[in-house]
Amino acid sequence: MLGVVTLEDALARASDAGLDLLEVSPNAAPPVCKLIDYGKYRYEQQKKANIARKKQKIIQLKELKMRPTIEEHDYQVKMKAARKFLEAGDKVKFTMRFRGREVAHQEVGMEVFNRIKDELEGLIKIESHARMEGRQMIMIVAPDTAAPA
Repeated sequence: MLGVVTLEDALARASDAGLDLLEVSPNAAPPVCKLIDYGKYRYEQQKKANIARKKQKIIQLKELKMRPTIEEHDYQVKMKAARKFLEAGDKVKFTMRFRGREVAHQEVGMEVFNRIKDELEGLIKIESHARMEGRQMIMIVAPDTAAPA
């Protein structure tokens, strides 16, 4: 804490100490500056940014494909995979592909999606309700952050 000094005096003190003069708050009256080693300061800031980037969770979108006439065991395998993805914090995209004349019976696919919603209730929040895109019915769910782990 040197108090209020002129710019020339502050620059002289910085060069005598072998440090840099860093303006901390330019809008204050008078502007606030401090004497630091700028190279070391930049290194510390970069290190903090790298640590923050490492700690962030990247949410991925996992896709599970199924058919409207899915058998029970296949369905259970898909549900087990969905639970694993949701517990890992990833979103899950359920894709139901209709082939041939199956597209005329979209209610069968809707029943499967309603069954998925019922089984995963409490674990998920629905991000995108079941909708048709061409010959596919798509539903996207995300892990419910309020649900107990």
